[in-house]
Amino acid sequence: MTEDEINARHAEKMAKKKAARDRMLATKTIEKGLLIVHTGKGKGKSTAAFGMVMRAIGHGMRVGIVQFVKGKWETGERAVLERFADQVTIRTMGEGFTWETQDRARDIAAARAAWEEARALIADPAHRMVMLDELNIVLRYDYLPLDEVLQTLRDRPAGKHVIVTGRNAKDELIEIADLVTEMEMVKHPFRDGVKAQAGIEF
Repeated sequence: MTEDEINARHAEKMAKKKAARDRMLATKTIEKGLLIVHTGKGKGKSTAAFGMVMRAIGHGMRVGIVQFVKGKWETGERAVLERFADQVTIRTMGEGFTWETQDRARDIAAARAAWEEARALIADPAHRMVMLDELNIVLRYDYLPLDEVLQTLRDRPAGKHVIVTGRNAKDELIEIADLVTEMEMVKHPFRDGVKAQAGIEF
């Protein structure tokens, strides 16, 4: 085949693909707030959620963020988002992972305080998106009643997007979610002795 024939065949194929895609898109008419879950053992759950937060900010939306586990240490994402204080509410409520605190009662109290902040942000009509960072970890350890969390997420305002991150998402949460992504680890430098680094992990 000549180059012109290859190009003509390609154009015909793409035209058919576009027509099929246009027909499919015409059937997608629902607009609503989504419950989104990022889970799995791979890196990138919170990173992907923060990417959505950035996108929402770009569209002029107000966003609420509650960090259930990550402590008060300085992170790049928080440094950036603090520059958008008129659009972003950040509540860093965690005191670190449970093996760091070694105090279950304290962890439960911190989880409850964070959940109350989360509920307020979900109920607040000014916030179009709410990110619940590492909520899955808290639920895994039964620091919050799962039924209560699920009910709040089910009853959220119709246009509210909520993103939940963390490993080991509960099956019941996955069941009610609109979008679930599982991050799979293929390789990680930590296994080769590389420590967490600024700009990559925090």
